[in-house]
Amino acid sequence: MTFPDRRPRRLRRTPALRQLVAETHVTTDDLIAPLFVREGIDEPQPIASLPGVVQHTRESLRKEVAELAGLGVRAVVLFGVPAHKDEVGTGAFAEDGIVQVALADLRHEVGDDMVLIADLCVDEYMSHGHCGVLDEQGRVDNDATLEVYARAAVAQANGGATIVAPSGMMDGQVGHIRSALDAAGHTDIAILAYAAKYASALYGPFRDAVDVQIADGGDRRGYQQDPRNAREALVEVDEDVDQGADIVMVKPAVAYLDVIADVRARVDVPVAAYHVSGEYAMLKAAAANGWIDHDAVALELLTSIKRAGADLVLTYLARWFAEQAR
Repeated sequence: MTFPDRRPRRLRRTPALRQLVAETHVTTDDLIAPLFVREGIDEPQPIASLPGVVQHTRESLRKEVAELAGLGVRAVVLFGVPAHKDEVGTGAFAEDGIVQVALADLRHEVGDDMVLIADLCVDEYMSHGHCGVLDEQGRVDNDATLEVYARAAVAQANGGATIVAPSGMMDGQVGHIRSALDAAGHTDIAILAYAAKYASALYGPFRDAVDVQIADGGDRRGYQQDPRNAREALVEVDEDVDQGADIVMVKPAVAYLDVIADVRARVDVPVAAYHVSGEYAMLKAAAANGWIDHDAVALELLTSIKRAGADLVLTYLARWFAEQAR
């Protein structure tokens, strides 16, 4: 006679037992809060498609980051919304660009108590909404864009960034940025590479947040990854690690848990995942309609990302989680 193995079930009997043997834990230390700072506004501007998220003023950003630090959040990633855009993304590398001055504010406010990550893309600064400089045929010029990224990286480091995070998926971006940082004396500034960034349909609310529209109905499928492909993500990740990436990231997160797991098994550097705006917005919308339990599902989603292998999670839920964890 055979008997069922009751051991797993015995260990599920009480909350204390379940907590004791849980394989995956999410902590506030794992989370990075994405924040938006907008030039030329007098008060924070709510983002309709991202409930609870705002475009900050410099002053409200300082306050938010100080409060996050008090809650135990140890890292933020900044996205800038400039007052003016042009065809070369000048605001991304100008000394007085909105992210650069905001970084200086925050460095003065929180010092080294907070890891300040600067998103290093230029779409929000470009009049055409692409992640790089366009050539005469209207296509993104990879090599010309690398020069803009290098200048932006140095400007962000000068402003006070701890980490720069190139997200444009240009070939050779990590190596080019590493060389520029080192040449400028910023050998201690780390690079978080958006190594496997997919041309996802889940970025819509983010584009609302940074006021980006791609000109002439275009898209980014020519330089971001095809959602149907997983193996090529490992090629991209290998290249970024070889070029000096300190951390690699998969974006989006929940829809790409398989890719996160593959990347985790592939590399020894920390792996981040971006729980993106569309994933967050769907959670909020379903909860607002009473279709799901917000807190239970939010924790389940974050846990799934950690369980897949992410060491760090960029998520708009960071403040909510930190408040719940206190």
